[in-house]
Amino acid sequence: MSLTWIRERNPVWDEPKDRIVGGVPAGVFDSRYDTLQKGNLVPGEWWRVEDEDGRVVGYGWLDVNWGDAEILLATEPDARGKGVGTFVLRQLEGEARARGLNYLYNLVRPTHPNAEDVAAWLSRRGFSQESDGRLLRAVAHEAA
Repeated sequence: MSLTWIRERNPVWDEPKDRIVGGVPAGVFDSRYDTLQKGNLVPGEWWRVEDEDGRVVGYGWLDVNWGDAEILLATEPDARGKGVGTFVLRQLEGEARARGLNYLYNLVRPTHPNAEDVAAWLSRRGFSQESDGRLLRAVAHEAA
């Protein structure tokens, strides 16, 4: 599957976000995504992933907190297991590296219906569980 990473300038809630992000089971993301209406600005920096047909199949977003990158990602259900999530994760690491950030982290909500599976997926990709519940991974930087 050929994938394209596209930064969204001034991201707004739209049909693809509503389908992919808004369509996840309750408890996956925080409640701010439950109340968004089409056209509302969304917080953070967003990128969409399009397949070779131009269909949006995933999203990655990044918020900088204390010099680290909090990341979230979502993939269309039909695209799961096809490398879209791993693609998003690699791209987000590149975005964090370009900003000089040191860590990527994600907090899998205890309300997530598949929290253990998501944590295991992130662990297989180099994230470690911290005592505060975050899953954390250092951003790979090239040697000077």
